[in-house]
Amino acid sequence: MNIKKQIIGLIKGLSLYELLLGLGLTGRYFFSKKVTIQYPEEKTPQSPRFRGLHALRRYPNGEERCIACKLCEAVCPAMAITIESEMREDNTRRTTRYDIDLTKCIFCGFCEESCPVDSIVETRILDYHGEERGDLLYNKEMLLEVGDQYEKIIQADREKEAKYR
Repeated sequence: MNIKKQIIGLIKGLSLYELLLGLGLTGRYFFSKKVTIQYPEEKTPQSPRFRGLHALRRYPNGEERCIACKLCEAVCPAMAITIESEMREDNTRRTTRYDIDLTKCIFCGFCEESCPVDSIVETRILDYHGEERGDLLYNKEMLLEVGDQYEKIIQADREKEAKYR
């Protein structure tokens, strides 16, 4: 019986059986209808949990949410976040500097998960780029601007995701 398997294996090897199987598979898909997305005009569906460009959020009264607890800075495996803070007159701590280097960021979402006040979030924005060295270094003002601009989308995504948290 073992000799029979060896002979069959030898015949398959000499007749290039695996190659013919591969060519058959290629031929089957060669004539099927292709699905091509014309990217800038057409977009594929995205999950509300997609992790893209970062944003800092504000409370409905306009005050920034970040309380400078620095948990996101501590948990970031790529050390892409830098935070500096100070005490205000009302004895609350707020950030004076909040920088994210998107060239270092691995978009793991740990910063978002560690934030106790849901201040730092990763949006579904993936259409951003940098042409010069410092273009992907986002500071506090830039992050707040992204948050202000896309707050409705961020809030809708949070509501969809709430049952999984």
